[in-house]
Amino acid sequence: MSKTKRITLGVAAGALALGAGMGVTSMATAATTPSPSATSSADATTPSDRGGKPGGHGHGRDGGQIATELATKLGVDEAKVTEALKAFREANKPTTPPTGGAEGTKPDRSAQDAALAKSLAEALGVDEAKVTTALEEIRADSQALRAAALKTRLDKAVTDGKLTQAEADAVTKAVEAGVIGGGGR
Repeated sequence: MSKTKRITLGVAAGALALGAGMGVTSMATAATTPSPSATSSADATTPSDRGGKPGGHGHGRDGGQIATELATKLGVDEAKVTEALKAFREANKPTTPPTGGAEGTKPDRSAQDAALAKSLAEALGVDEAKVTTALEEIRADSQALRAAALKTRLDKAVTDGKLTQAEADAVTKAVEAGVIGGGGR
């Protein structure tokens, strides 16, 4: 097997393993898709939620974590935020199972974000722009944590000799481009 093929296979295998392990998903999907699927809220965990271990199990960045952060940012009672998120999830529960993620079937993320912000603003009596800003800040924080966790894992893989630096850089580029692991898009 040529060196190029080995590198390609190594990058592909590493990318698949990291993509599966990261469980990267957007916060809006976590807040709007309650059924178990590749985009369930349990997958939207952050490294700090799992003791710094990407892909670990335990309590994740679920509706409870989002509710806590939103309550703090908006200055409202966490129980009210929890109820508002629950009501939004129930009202927006998918009527059909996920179709496998074909490009033409992905939900419109900006429409989901706007609907979530509007629903929360109405339920909590808070300005919609303030809710939108809080949700964007929470998402940015989450993406930064995932990026840091990915870098840590890739650096360790390079140090351990499991990946070359070029392979790790290729995985990072693929994640950032949204080719694997969601990429925070």
